Amino acid sequence: MTDQNFADDNPPKLLTTNPFDDDKFHDECGVFGAFNTPEASTHTVLGLHALQHRGQEAAGIVSHHDGQFYSHKSLGQVADNFNTQPVIASLPGSSAIGHVRYSTSGGAGLRNVQPLFADLAGGGFAICHNGNLTNALTLKKHLVEKGAIFQSTSDSEVVIHLIATSTYPTLLDKFIDAMRRVEGAFAFVALSEDCLIGARDPLGVRPLVLGRLPNDAYIFASETCALDIIGAEYIRDVEPGEVVSVTNKGLTSVKPFPVSSPRPCIFEHVYFSRPDSLTNGTSIYKVRKNIGKELAKECTVKADLVVPVPDSGVPAAIGYAQEAGIPFELGIIRNHYVGRTFIEPSDTIRHLGVKLKHNANRGELDGKIVVLVDDSIVRGTTSVKIVDMVRQAGAKEVHMYIASPPTTDPCYYGVDTPNKDKLLAANKTIDEMAEHIGADSLKFISIDGLYRAVGEGGRNNDVPQYCDACFSSEYPTPLTDNNASDDDKQFSLLTDSR
Repeated sequence: MTDQNFADDNPPKLLTTNPFDDDKFHDECGVFGAFNTPEASTHTVLGLHALQHRGQEAAGIVSHHDGQFYSHKSLGQVADNFNTQPVIASLPGSSAIGHVRYSTSGGAGLRNVQPLFADLAGGGFAICHNGNLTNALTLKKHLVEKGAIFQSTSDSEVVIHLIATSTYPTLLDKFIDAMRRVEGAFAFVALSEDCLIGARDPLGVRPLVLGRLPNDAYIFASETCALDIIGAEYIRDVEPGEVVSVTNKGLTSVKPFPVSSPRPCIFEHVYFSRPDSLTNGTSIYKVRKNIGKELAKECTVKADLVVPVPDSGVPAAIGYAQEAGIPFELGIIRNHYVGRTFIEPSDTIRHLGVKLKHNANRGELDGKIVVLVDDSIVRGTTSVKIVDMVRQAGAKEVHMYIASPPTTDPCYYGVDTPNKDKLLAANKTIDEMAEHIGADSLKFISIDGLYRAVGEGGRNNDVPQYCDACFSSEYPTPLTDNNASDDDKQFSLLTDSR
């Protein structure tokens, strides 16, 4: 395998995470795959560009051509590392897979950048993963006891070892065997010498869509916006528990898991997915406007303006303004050039805080009663600064309305969330939260209102239609590693989030 790596495994301080963007859920990761197109790597680069919002710390591509696999992985964003013709030329072939990545602390480093590759008994095999395996530590302990040698701290590597040790005859069967042994959430895109595979966990927690280019070139992607950028037709979502394989003979589908009620992540609708994407054929943008409308039906206040916290609060704020009959204005302007990486700031610069990313539009806010609409509150640190900034711009009253229920619990399915003791809603009442952030009032959409906005009549409390554990504490899969003994937890720290 030819490996092109142009980044150090120990990123310098220049590549630290933006300290002014630490009060949001960090997006999981994005996966992309192309098969039977002469521009597979170019299409993959473009697809990863479209999925950049899902992970900004690293990107990687593996391609296949004439029995040989080629790889390029780098820390940083897609545009910084896949922007030259020599890089594209180093990834030849008519099939390729790619990954954009966000990692938690301890998981950053070139060895964890995906796709991961291994020479197996059945040939070369590359895999990339969006999600998190909740029994990876337990499986890794057993594999190491049997002699397995791990090269990364990524839970995705567990899958490669499970495939390598499977006794099933074909590589696809080995892959399915491995999937039956893991728990948690996953959307996999994998590449062998003659096959592209897309697979989704039995509950469909993480998203994956199937698209097509002319001449039977097939595409897998985390979101439909990655199909749009290359002009691919959206065929459908890969179904929960489905394994779709593409070869030169065409497309085949199997469902090797017991039938269960799907539980896709509801936060994809609130924040993660790009607003121009579709999920199960439904516009994310329209759903977010619906969330704002439901919020207005549940929570009203006499106000002069509805102002979004950009950019993620914009669609919900539009919906709220339309339903409430209150003018929508851009009372906060975002600086789009701060980026996800930032030179380590001095204490003086750090004190400026949110103003490096957002600035109040004083001419619209002065003397006004303002409804601020944001997608969520995590730690609350940004909300404190935003509310104070709007007040400093002359707002008479500031009411903060949130387009999701209170976030009370961490996610174990591939989203980097703080521990429960760092989640503001887990430790304060809503009135206490309002006082903490300095708002005249604070309102959240109800969980039933959120379900209505995404097209359900409300939440089915017996069998919820979505994974909403961050709001309800009801996790849809076993948390095997989380419940492991302290000794097992010390065995290996798997802190990588996809």
